[in-house]
Amino acid sequence: MNAPSGGTLVDWLRAQDDEVLATLLRLRPDLGVPPPADLVVLATRAGVRASVHRACDDLDSVTLAVLEAAVVADADTAPVPAAELARLLGPDLPAGTLAAALRALRERALLWGTDEGLSLVPAAREVVPRHPGGLGRPASGPAASSALPELLAALTPEERRVLEALAVGPPIGRSRSGADPDSPVGRLLARGLLLRVDSDTVELPRQVGLALRGDRPMGRVPVAPPDIGAVNRGADLVDRTAGGAALEVLRRLDLLIAFWAHTPPPVLRSGGLGVRELRRAAREMDTDETTAALLVELALGADLIGESDGVNPDWLPTTTADVWAAGGPEMRWATIARTWLDLPRLPGLIGQKDDAGRPISALSDGVRRPLAPRDRRRVLAGLAELPPGTAPASAAALADLLAWRAPRRGGRLRDELVTWVLAEATVLGVVALDALTGPGRALLEDPDRLVAALRVTLPEPVDHVLLQADLTAVAPGPLETALARELDLAADVESAGGATVYRFTEATIRRALDAGRSAADLHELFAKRSATPVPQGLTYLVDDVARRHGQLRGGAAASFLRSDDEVLIAEVLAHPDTGALELRRIAPTVVVSPLPLVEVLDGLRAAGFSPAAEDPGGAVLDLTDRGRRTSPRRRATTRSGPPEPDAEQLAALVSRMRAGDAMAGVRRGAAAPVTTNGSTLDLLRTAAAARRSVWIGFVDAHGVAGERVLTPRSVGGGVVEGLDAVDGAPHRVPLHRITSIALVEDDA
Repeated sequence: MNAPSGGTLVDWLRAQDDEVLATLLRLRPDLGVPPPADLVVLATRAGVRASVHRACDDLDSVTLAVLEAAVVADADTAPVPAAELARLLGPDLPAGTLAAALRALRERALLWGTDEGLSLVPAAREVVPRHPGGLGRPASGPAASSALPELLAALTPEERRVLEALAVGPPIGRSRSGADPDSPVGRLLARGLLLRVDSDTVELPRQVGLALRGDRPMGRVPVAPPDIGAVNRGADLVDRTAGGAALEVLRRLDLLIAFWAHTPPPVLRSGGLGVRELRRAAREMDTDETTAALLVELALGADLIGESDGVNPDWLPTTTADVWAAGGPEMRWATIARTWLDLPRLPGLIGQKDDAGRPISALSDGVRRPLAPRDRRRVLAGLAELPPGTAPASAAALADLLAWRAPRRGGRLRDELVTWVLAEATVLGVVALDALTGPGRALLEDPDRLVAALRVTLPEPVDHVLLQADLTAVAPGPLETALARELDLAADVESAGGATVYRFTEATIRRALDAGRSAADLHELFAKRSATPVPQGLTYLVDDVARRHGQLRGGAAASFLRSDDEVLIAEVLAHPDTGALELRRIAPTVVVSPLPLVEVLDGLRAAGFSPAAEDPGGAVLDLTDRGRRTSPRRRATTRSGPPEPDAEQLAALVSRMRAGDAMAGVRRGAAAPVTTNGSTLDLLRTAAAARRSVWIGFVDAHGVAGERVLTPRSVGGGVVEGLDAVDGAPHRVPLHRITSIALVEDDA
């Protein structure tokens, strides 16, 4: 961290104003956790290898190239002028761009000093590639001598081709011909223009590479970001497409919850969901396995599903799913969209191999990636820079732009992450036609208006259906909530899309009657809500099912059956399929059973009867099986790193470091500590009388050790009162909490 003529990093930090220090702590929040005691601690942390790595993750390609140039110039061992960096970077880099890159590096304390002498943190050498700038190691001998131009001028065409190929980078090459002294590689090795690494590998010395590159010692610097190739899709079309995608996601999640409520898949022993079960879920939701994997991950993240209790747990809907299902489409979608944005998992990994070569399953720990929310926001932020309705030319173009802005982010999955995020966002309606939608922009920039943004994109709900003669109903758009709920009772969805087709059957009509609807209610619903005449076949179907429905009434005795029709009671008792129900007649119109009412009613329906349940008042009781549920298990949100402090916290942290720095300087001139009570009291009274400052070590009411330089004003009543020698603030310290004390020398 030392710089022979430019001072140390801590000296440079001490010379900066508070705003510069606050900016450093904001850009590198890990430096402030835990709060550094003084600027020496801050400077030490700023040079730690892991922290330097994190700081470089946010740098763009140009700034990283400047950092590599500083490494090539050995700025970590001696200060170098900015002009030397400009020479290494070549004529393609404008002066303003270089100045901006140097400012970014100074703000992060990776470089410090003036343009006449810039110093680099030594750990930066471990951050840049093994061959910074694509250059090899410096060499001694002919390559480092003044004779190098003559040696290069005397090269044969074959020898020059070898050197120029290595000069482009990387400077390492493999060649077995080096053992032959008459080969081009052998001759270059003999003249010191190549260095042997091992029997099969050679390296181009740095001096030779710089000489061959001419006025571009660092090669071509990627000054301008890649062209994203913006394409205008039309904001209205993008938002309308997003509305349809949002409704489709909600429909598929409803299907998943209903499916798993009755046929819950088992939790694998290793955790997660089996491949076969994922395929079944995909078929049930009428989608592909990739989308199904995303939806089950979102259901888990939103706490709509969870593991049941027991030795052999299953994946079950939670009670939260019932609350979520009761909301409107905007609220339900907003929950799912927020869950996706902050989901610390990568659904795109599902089906790939882990480090042990095993496939990664859905809902398993193998999908967990704490930095996934950060990467999603980066992709969406890149799209948000484009005008509404505008998309990049391709996912690859967006990936290239993001890679230029932060080459070190994303690791080996950097480009795949962009593709995965765009695909997932398209499924949700956050992105449509590769453009950020209105709801997607609200999700990223202002979540409070997310519901309103989606409401604008959704088509107006319709209040009618088109009844068909084939016992179907066509909904020409999303239905009003009340109408959709009634149709879900009385019919099954046969196909979904822009128009939803419902199918009426005897079972669906009976389901509506079981839920308490009467035949008159259904006739009224169809008459008021159909834009076409009610087909006669549907009217007959309702009347026929209603005529037989409810003639038998069940209650809990354990359970009973009653009917005004004695012949029907006799028929039930005589039926061969009702023997297992253990029915016993206690009156001409009443029979009882020791079995639960639900089992009795199911057995009667299986035998061809149409019973209905009733409550104690005689009203029809809905005993529809809604499937199993488990308790929600809300998972705590995991932060991907230290929280970013606000301006007030940064100011307090800077003030604390300044005070600690001043105190450290004061203590260097302090006398030996005195710890006995008598000595403490005498020393405090002497300092108060002489207006001298003392250094005090103490323990506060919470048992936390602290220290303070105090100018005592009064001593008595078991308390010393005085002014802080650093900031002048008044303080009171109980004498019994003082652990050590020393008089500050006058020249401290």
